Amino acid sequence: MAPSGTVLRVHDLHKRYAAAGGATVALNSVDLEIEAGSFVSIIGPSGCGKSTLLQIMAGLATATSGDVFFGTTRVQEPPPDVVYVFQQYTRSLFPWKTVERNVAFGLETKGTMSRDEIAARAREMIALVKLTGFERHYPWQLSGGMQQRVAIARALACRPAVLLMDEPFSAVDALTRAGLQELLRSLWRELALTVVFVTHDVDEGVYLSTRVVALTRAPGTIAIDMPIELPGPREQIATRALPAYLDCRARLLAQLFADEGLNGMEAA
Repeated sequence: MAPSGTVLRVHDLHKRYAAAGGATVALNSVDLEIEAGSFVSIIGPSGCGKSTLLQIMAGLATATSGDVFFGTTRVQEPPPDVVYVFQQYTRSLFPWKTVERNVAFGLETKGTMSRDEIAARAREMIALVKLTGFERHYPWQLSGGMQQRVAIARALACRPAVLLMDEPFSAVDALTRAGLQELLRSLWRELALTVVFVTHDVDEGVYLSTRVVALTRAPGTIAIDMPIELPGPREQIATRALPAYLDCRARLLAQLFADEGLNGMEAA
């Protein structure tokens, strides 16, 4: 059964890194709640702590102070129902394993399913990301977009409640990126996932999400927490032309431009 209510809660989170000239503050007093079934994108200037925040939420990094809760449990290590998809899919896939074996890897390490059950789940996830027929291919035999589909299938094979994604489409071309966006929204709806998605791309964040959170430049704190209320189903051309879409985009870009000391004319 899919969880309900708040699934992830970030409370008064701070992150500092030791540096030669003194401590560098990456995140400063971040408070954030992620509701079950939502699709939340986190945007902000380069170096504002977006990926750091996501890694702390995943239990892959520790905060200097503050807390993250998955449900009622304080996150001190990766929660079993939260899966992280890395930006560099070429480094997250095993080049010596086939598509099927890559997708099955997480299930095999858990050791809770039989070999036949793992094979069936892997085939199911491969079909879900539209890679049927490529089960015996190796990552180096696939395009970048197909490799990222394998990474998504491997994440979904473990049936996570929450999917954390760190700029997963940044390394592919525009058309492939649009296809992956459509795939992700389809999977989000079909599987009743909760998605937290880090991106540099304001348009991507608005198009995909039910909510966009904008961080200030470092030390990162929340500047805007904006619900995205767009009619569905969303379409790459029609949705991006809607006045509501353009308004959300403009407000978020204004925040980013202000952080960089730009105005609309200079940025254009």
